[in-house]
Amino acid sequence: MNYKILARKWRPKNFSEVIGQPHIIQTIKNSFLLNKIHQSWIFYGTHGTGKTTIARLLSQVLNCTNKKEIYQACHTCTNCKDIENKCFPDLFEIDAASKTKIEDIKELLDTIKYIPIQGKFKIYLIDEVHMLSKYSFNALLKILEEPPKYAKFILITTEIQKIPKTIISRCIFLHFKLINNIEIEKYLNKILKLEKIIFEPSALKILATYANGSIRDVLNLTEQMILFSNQNITKQKTLNMLGMLDKNQVLKIIISILQKDSLKLIKLLQKIYNTNISLEQIFTKILKILYDIIILQKIPEYYNIDRSSEYYNTIFKISQNVNYEELKKYYKIILYGKKKIHLFPNMRIGIELTLLHLLHIVHDKIDFVKY
Repeated sequence: MNYKILARKWRPKNFSEVIGQPHIIQTIKNSFLLNKIHQSWIFYGTHGTGKTTIARLLSQVLNCTNKKEIYQACHTCTNCKDIENKCFPDLFEIDAASKTKIEDIKELLDTIKYIPIQGKFKIYLIDEVHMLSKYSFNALLKILEEPPKYAKFILITTEIQKIPKTIISRCIFLHFKLINNIEIEKYLNKILKLEKIIFEPSALKILATYANGSIRDVLNLTEQMILFSNQNITKQKTLNMLGMLDKNQVLKIIISILQKDSLKLIKLLQKIYNTNISLEQIFTKILKILYDIIILQKIPEYYNIDRSSEYYNTIFKISQNVNYEELKKYYKIILYGKKKIHLFPNMRIGIELTLLHLLHIVHDKIDFVKY
């Protein structure tokens, strides 16, 4: 069974397919257009943001013999195919996390004195470069100071602070940003339609948020979700798989507190206890919703959300009826309870006592017909 996981199947084939890194792509394209291709590059950013993918694309463009454009590989010539199949003799791709010793890096760098076997350039792609030892960095530095014209170095890292400044100063430094949720949602929408998977747009919002800016993570999560949901991705199934709280559940908890309805509050918590949801989320979700209410109250023009949604209408009503000082008290009490939760006999007791404490903040009751 020749099955390809989504992360590999939909890996960008050229720079135009890369999402979320326009500043990186523009820098690389201009390097080719101006014929000013640096000897050494550092790609820095969190995992799953496209560092290794772009490094391989750069390797292809540098060695392609039949370019469509000056900065676009053809993917049909021998060099392009060999790089895609990971059998190109002039591409040295190593994981520094497993090769940290000076002997490993010396063995690699010993190959630099020989001219390329097949391509125009020899490419040294060192992933997790921050894992190299001090002596390995010193050996690498000597090469970076005066590399041969046919050698290019691409150093990839998630921890730039661990790389010596002497190395950084000899490289073009490119910072890969987290992909924003809107771009991730659009990307998933496109892929799932092409894969002919049924989905609810609200489920994609949850997946995008959970992935925290990582394309690789969101594709892996989506693949897991396809299997879990039997190719019918819904909001509720996504919440169940991830063990996440629906913000509307948490909003009901906040409303019960504002209404000073302790019985309703405990019943809502009991429903959550009967699920597989991690209880730590309750305080975190409440804090996020309180943040939304405060921002909506103090800086309404900054608040970016669908203003026709029930969620918006509800928190707007809260923002109009509860003053800022009271909201700050709620926030501080929840934050303190979250910090001290480990001191309670168990998490349920800590959550309940903290939330019941909020009932004693003085304000007028708010009438919520919907909830």
